[in-house]
Amino acid sequence: MADRVYPSSKPVGANGTPVAAKTPTFPATKAQIYGASTRPLYHPQPTRHRRRRRRSCFCSFCLWFTLIIIVLIILAAVAGAIVYVLYRPQRPSFTVTSLKISTFNLTAASRLTTKINLNISAKNPNKKLVYIYNPVSVSLTTTDDIDVGDGSLPSFVHPTKNTTLLKVAITGTSQELDDSAASKLKKDLKSKNGVALKLKLNTKVKVKMGGLKTPKVGVRVSCEGIRATVPTGKTATTASTSKAKCKVDLRIKIWKWTF
Repeated sequence: MADRVYPSSKPVGANGTPVAAKTPTFPATKAQIYGASTRPLYHPQPTRHRRRRRRSCFCSFCLWFTLIIIVLIILAAVAGAIVYVLYRPQRPSFTVTSLKISTFNLTAASRLTTKINLNISAKNPNKKLVYIYNPVSVSLTTTDDIDVGDGSLPSFVHPTKNTTLLKVAITGTSQELDDSAASKLKKDLKSKNGVALKLKLNTKVKVKMGGLKTPKVGVRVSCEGIRATVPTGKTATTASTSKAKCKVDLRIKIWKWTF
């Protein structure tokens, strides 16, 4: 019976001798542990073209916005120069002509009651400008900002080269003062020079130039230098207004700020 030949499980070399199998190195490398399929994929970094475009768009917007503002300022300056050359605008002037006090009573309970008649002369020096006034609020205080009384004037039109006499009644009805204000006012009432008063007028006005009317602008008139004496009987006393001076200021409001 013929002998069977079994093939060797070991690999055979060229000369027929078996070759020893290579033993794996230890420790194994990462390439041996993980196959190529488990290697992390390469993700290219996104380009920054979008960010650059956004920055360039923002810079272009800022540049155009600045140019538009500059152009508007130049146009406003040119328009203002043209108006000034054509119309030569001047501010109106105000003068306190008389202030008569019928009642100026400070009680022991620090309550002040006043009744005052005030005359103001308003002058428009312009030849081509007409002022159109809203109703005017009038307040009279001491130089220490103690409220003496309030009044109001109706709206009126101030023609060119015109002087208008404004009459207003100022009253204060039993308003209570704090101790410091009451003591200060009592001291001023006993003074020979009388009580120093301040007058404020607040309103809005628009200007008419031919067929053109401007938007309304706030106006404040402040007058100082008024000296008042208290009447002793039923006869009203006249305050000294010879040194009274009035200043006219424009009140321009932008958003929440007033200039």
